[in-house]
Amino acid sequence: MLYIFDWDGTLCDSLAKIVYCTQAAADELGIPRPSEDAVKNIIGLSLRPAIQQIFPGVSEHDLQALLECYSKHFIADRERGMDFYPGVRETLDQLHADGHQLAIATGKSRRGLDRILGDMELRDYFHSSRCADETQSKPHPQMLSELLDEFGLDATDAVMIGDTEYDMDMARQLGMPRIAVSYGAHHIDRLKPFEPLLCLDRMPELLEWQS
Repeated sequence: MLYIFDWDGTLCDSLAKIVYCTQAAADELGIPRPSEDAVKNIIGLSLRPAIQQIFPGVSEHDLQALLECYSKHFIADRERGMDFYPGVRETLDQLHADGHQLAIATGKSRRGLDRILGDMELRDYFHSSRCADETQSKPHPQMLSELLDEFGLDATDAVMIGDTEYDMDMARQLGMPRIAVSYGAHHIDRLKPFEPLLCLDRMPELLEWQS
């Protein structure tokens, strides 16, 4: 089985950092600060369409400035960690031990994901990954299609695990089984209409399903 994981809000407890960096970028540029809920709503999208959605009607000049300022704050901020949620590392270790393949499908950029995996000493931990700047952004299913092609698998031989409507939507478009987590960016009630196989309150519950 190929397990495809979203990153922010599913594996990595990074929501507070994303909210902080988005609001800090707005504050620095004198642009009205978005609410926490507004930022969480776009987590999972690639950065440019996410910023466009949070700041509708922003000029191209200000959009570029927001993108650069957000990235600057994200790299500089060391107070908010990028640790796994409780039980995630142990769950991934067990899936590895059971012979499963692990992949990431994320709205992060390739440079951003590689930097984080390097900081966490996980560069060779996942068998593959797809980032939003090298394929279509979620909820377009292209990143999942590319992963399936890479592994030579059908959609039913994989499962997508995520915390947003974007994760559930792209998997459903391919007929790929999907599993929702309840602790991420989108409330679980927003994910249930996509008919996930199950809803996880903690990542280790995944091991009970796959055993």
